[in-house]
Amino acid sequence: MTRQERTAWAFVLPVLAIIGLVFVLPTTLAFGLSVTDYSIYALADWSNLRFVGVGNFTALLTTPLFWRALSNTALFALLGVPMAIAASLFAALLLDAEAVRWKPLWRVLLFAPYVTSVVATAVVWRFLLNERYGLINYALGWVGIAPIDWLGSPTSSIPAILLFVTWKVFGYNMVVFTAALSAVPTELMEAARLDGAGRWTRFRHVTLPSIGPTLLLAAVMSVAGFLQIFAEPYVMTLGGPAQSTTTVLYFMYDQGFKWWNLGLASAVAFVLFLLILALTIVQTRIGRRYEWL
Repeated sequence: MTRQERTAWAFVLPVLAIIGLVFVLPTTLAFGLSVTDYSIYALADWSNLRFVGVGNFTALLTTPLFWRALSNTALFALLGVPMAIAASLFAALLLDAEAVRWKPLWRVLLFAPYVTSVVATAVVWRFLLNERYGLINYALGWVGIAPIDWLGSPTSSIPAILLFVTWKVFGYNMVVFTAALSAVPTELMEAARLDGAGRWTRFRHVTLPSIGPTLLLAAVMSVAGFLQIFAEPYVMTLGGPAQSTTTVLYFMYDQGFKWWNLGLASAVAFVLFLLILALTIVQTRIGRRYEWL
């Protein structure tokens, strides 16, 4: 190798080693456990460990709670991703307006929920959504609306958690969109304005194509994030009521750390990994189709 190639490998190898340590190795081990019946008995004595092949994966296909968790997770992603991206983009557009004052302050305030503890904020929201003494129901009472059991009803538990998650995570994409909007060519906006294009036309034909790659990145990250929802239903509803907020990660947690079916839990983790990988590939191809990559 030339001196430049050796220098390049010297910089790349430490990063590859870290990626292998925190990603490739855990993924390989998870797949290895997923083809065994690793449980608390095998944890005590390795002689109890047996190879079951695809037994754990076929068991998932016949487990109704897994399919319920998968459908709940898909619902979280289908509803939550558009909500989070729309809220983030709307906030970024507002902060990009010239008439807005104290922009750095507003950015810090809107970004603050993203960096706060999920558990702490979930506990606060659980009290806010309480049916009897929650501030949200108290405010609804002022306009004549009866108290709503936000977290105790299967029909309102998912919207309540989605509202919390959207409030919690939209600040990150807002900052990303703010940076992307600042890079939109001003000459294109001025040309569109001189041609008589209105705000919506400029947004549709100038702003959106310019921030297309950023929008794709936000979509990929948001889909992966909503498919991995766990702490929010765990703290706020414990997966209830009637498993209406049980997600794939919550199901995996129950199998691995409540029932000690670690082989089955590893199979769930690997299935979720393949699902996120497949959706990321699909989104990337859509981005290339629309020339966002």
